[in-house]
Amino acid sequence: MGIFSRFKDIVSSNINSMLDKAEDPEKMIRLMIQEMEETLVELKAGCAGLMADRKRIDREREEADARVQLWESRARLAMEKGREDLAREALLEKHAAERAAQGLESEQERFNVLIGQAREDMDQLEAKLDSARERQRSLIKRHVRADQRKRVRNDVRKAQSAEAIMRFDRFEQRVERLEAEAELAGPSSSRNLEGAFAQLENSDAIEAELEALRKDAAKK
Repeated sequence: MGIFSRFKDIVSSNINSMLDKAEDPEKMIRLMIQEMEETLVELKAGCAGLMADRKRIDREREEADARVQLWESRARLAMEKGREDLAREALLEKHAAERAAQGLESEQERFNVLIGQAREDMDQLEAKLDSARERQRSLIKRHVRADQRKRVRNDVRKAQSAEAIMRFDRFEQRVERLEAEAELAGPSSSRNLEGAFAQLENSDAIEAELEALRKDAAKK
């Protein structure tokens, strides 16, 4: 495929539509950008060649104009010296130089048009390339956000799994056991004091029950 065919295909293409249909949009846009960059390099090289040719034609046009002036001055000199034959020859050379200058002027105009078209093509392609690069940056951001959401969902699923709940229950049981052990490991004097009061309270209850039994026995 020639450079201008590729350029037309690229400029006329709908990037968004192509990416929406692609199985791998990121890969697709990388290839598109690479194709655009390569085509832009070729367009710039072609434009540089046209500009070099125009400079060559500009120099040839200057030389032709200089020959016109030279042969005109020689024709005047020959007439002043009475050499009409030489003046005629000089005028023939002048006319030939003028025809060459006119042809070179047409070439200059043609190359100016070609260079203008090449610059316009490069501007269009660069605009298309900027759009593609912006879309690429957007795709990269979307990909990063999608990865982040995927990791968050995976973490949530892991936290909600039965295994995670069992691990949490085992951890809670372990904490309760440690709290019980800490309570048992407390000061012995506090436990002894509680036991003494409990014995006193129990002994009063027992004595009251015994007294009730004595009264019942006495009545009988």
